[in-house]
Amino acid sequence: MQGNTACAEGALAAGCRFFGGYPITPSTEVAELMASRLPRKGGVFVQMEDEIASIASVIGASWTGMRSMTATSGPGFSLMMENLGFAVMTETPCVVVNVQRGGPSTGQPTMSAQGDMMQCRFGSHGDYSIIALSPASVQEMYELTARAFNLADQFRVPVFLMADEIIGHMRERIEIPDSMPIVERKPLIPGVLPFHPDPDLVPGFPTFGKGYGVHVTGLTHDERGYPCATSPSVHEELVTRLVEKVESARKRIADYVVTCPDAKVVFVSYGAPARSVEQLIHDRPSEKIGHLRLKMVWPFPEHALDEFPESQTFLVPEQNLGQIAREIQRHTDRSVVSLPKLGGNLHSPGELGQALEGHR
Repeated sequence: MQGNTACAEGALAAGCRFFGGYPITPSTEVAELMASRLPRKGGVFVQMEDEIASIASVIGASWTGMRSMTATSGPGFSLMMENLGFAVMTETPCVVVNVQRGGPSTGQPTMSAQGDMMQCRFGSHGDYSIIALSPASVQEMYELTARAFNLADQFRVPVFLMADEIIGHMRERIEIPDSMPIVERKPLIPGVLPFHPDPDLVPGFPTFGKGYGVHVTGLTHDERGYPCATSPSVHEELVTRLVEKVESARKRIADYVVTCPDAKVVFVSYGAPARSVEQLIHDRPSEKIGHLRLKMVWPFPEHALDEFPESQTFLVPEQNLGQIAREIQRHTDRSVVSLPKLGGNLHSPGELGQALEGHR
């Protein structure tokens, strides 16, 4: 199965029933399959006039109780940023798939990149926190897309699947389970204010059309949902909660794979470059080569670096100029070496082997 196809199939298995999108290379196959399959599932596919309208439709559909998603790439992702901030502020669960390509601007539409990793974390305005997953195989395109919907509903946040063109367009055999676990949204308890948080800092969800009287606004609001944009205390309390409901769960939801924890030199990777690291490890079975493979990049699991107590150097191969390498530097006093790669080609195992030899 192709990676983009697996993404769409994972969304359907997770109960996605609305897709609002606009075609863009290299993610268009996701929309094509959803256009074909959603009506047969009782769902709705709408091709919108642009990516701004696409994310707006996804947010609206989510408030009707539908699991909703869109898929795009760099230029479209940029257009979605303002409304993604609206989704954060209104605590709207939704899934955004970004099959990354070379940028800036229209850049390399058919070539792979990982240049949007910081944008997905900080691209909208204000202080907030989100969740971003990064698949390294067709199997994970299926599984992590499905998980994205559970995380979105659990935390009432937009969740990003930050894939890349290589993973989106490669074809591999996958195993499709009979069913996927589904985490339902918490309903709003009668008598509780619509934005009053539970102990986990996440409010119950008042689905439109179910009899709730709810005011939804991107303005700073109180627990009733009414605008309260001039109160410093209300704003600080609201924004702090929006951040902490995700950040306080970072260890509980972290998703990563540890290889050779007693290694002195450790690769840290996500997405397609992880495949080159794994090939290098396979080619050198007698050597101690550490590997921290991130399946969830945001919130960044800095505690995972401690899984390698003997490490002296972290090598970070990325299809960008070192976006996550800089994040790692914030959380360790050990040496961090960025291994950037631009232009669409993947790091070869030979190149990674040379980097390994140079830092032992």
